[in-house]
Amino acid sequence: MVTDSLFKVLPAEANGGTTGTVSISFDGKALRVPLGASVAAALLAAGVERFRTTPVSGAARAPYCMMGVCFECLVEIDGVANRQSCLVPVAEGMTIRSQLGMRELNDFITLAGGTRDER
Repeated sequence: MVTDSLFKVLPAEANGGTTGTVSISFDGKALRVPLGASVAAALLAAGVERFRTTPVSGAARAPYCMMGVCFECLVEIDGVANRQSCLVPVAEGMTIRSQLGMRELNDFITLAGGTRDER
């Protein structure tokens, strides 16, 4: 069943006078989104319904609280995983990818300055 997105961009007057758009990509698809919006708000307004999948069941997840509490909006932004898209403002040329399942433990070890165990 196809439905229109329930999320609409407010007119510039209601958005503090911010006008214009920026170009971003989400999962390889080019999008024009409102300047000044959070990544989550911009993607929702563009009709994106799945931001990530759960590690256990693979169920689709999308933003819930829009204020950084629930962690349902996690995506990869410009190569950095586990970013809360509701807290990051969109910027020109941003590359955003869905976060599928659990992040690799080796990513955490590398970020902490350790070495990978190649057993």
